[in-house]
Amino acid sequence: MKKIQMVDLKSQYEKIKETVDASIQEVLDTNTYINGPLVHQFQKNLEEYLEVKHVIPCANGTDALQIAMMGLDLKPGDEVITADFTFAATVEVIALLQLTPVLVDVDVVNMNIDIEAIKKAITPKTKAIVPVHLFGRAANMDAIMEIAAEHNLYVIEDNAQAIGADYVSKTGVKSKVGVIGHVAATSFFPSKNLGCYGDGGAIFTNDDKLAHIIRGIVNHGMYERYHHDVVGVNSRLDSIQAGVLNAKLPLLDEYNKARRRAASKYNAAFAGHKNIITPEFDASENDHVFHQYVLRIIDADRNALMQHLLDKAIPCAIYYPIPLHSQKAYVDTRYKEEQFPVTNQLVKEVIALPMHTELDDEQIKFITDSVLEFLK
Repeated sequence: MKKIQMVDLKSQYEKIKETVDASIQEVLDTNTYINGPLVHQFQKNLEEYLEVKHVIPCANGTDALQIAMMGLDLKPGDEVITADFTFAATVEVIALLQLTPVLVDVDVVNMNIDIEAIKKAITPKTKAIVPVHLFGRAANMDAIMEIAAEHNLYVIEDNAQAIGADYVSKTGVKSKVGVIGHVAATSFFPSKNLGCYGDGGAIFTNDDKLAHIIRGIVNHGMYERYHHDVVGVNSRLDSIQAGVLNAKLPLLDEYNKARRRAASKYNAAFAGHKNIITPEFDASENDHVFHQYVLRIIDADRNALMQHLLDKAIPCAIYYPIPLHSQKAYVDTRYKEEQFPVTNQLVKEVIALPMHTELDDEQIKFITDSVLEFLK
């Protein structure tokens, strides 16, 4: 059996080596390292794939979130609501901009931001909501957009984990996640469903005016060289990374399909087990693209299971072991433990198993047999 990895980028690369290598060589031959033709080509290709008017590439996913908020001209003290159960980058950029993060609980079934918790958290100072499409599953964008419209709030989609996922509105309209809110941010970190071979990110929007502002922000606030019209940052996707992404983008749907196929096999193996709650999804739909495959372990020792898997050379991880409201950097007297019952429960139960495009049946069987062996 091939060695099991949390993410097998080497095997994935071997299948697209010729295209990737040619793209990198083109950059080396033309010396177009920053904002070269491949960056513009990737931007256009991603706009067509997402059916969004504007894609603005940038240096990484955290920058993408920060720049999206800068583009909306949010002011220090403005409140931004987001989920307590997610990676720290989401709240980090809120704090960096001297905005006020407002963390709320998540839904116990889909682990995405809880709609009722959003409603309760809104105050006169609230200016934006940041839903995170966690682990690759689309958040309830219908409800979020309705709340935003009612209270005149911006919606900034954190799409770092769900690029390529579909969302079907209650009216039956299908669109890709990341193009529903006012603006969205994504990451092209190597382990993402669409990942480069370094750091990279992008901002999406259908708002022409906002796109213009953001294009200036990513490049030192310049629209014309040495004319700084807005306060900006240095955050550009380099041409080599754009070449890698151009090679992978035509395969993104295939990659996501492979992830759902692996998730289906995991779910089938664990079906009905008293100690395992598997992620709910419809294998025929594309609303969950499984950036991570995350189980909940109940009435059993999750940490001991993790060690059991590691002892068998099966990589696994806990996403996320500490709620954001309990992190030293974000502790706030406004937060009470009773506000976060689901998050506080999940951090004790979740475990992520290997999930990537190259998982084969033999590996999945070994992983699932090992989990069941421990939980017998």
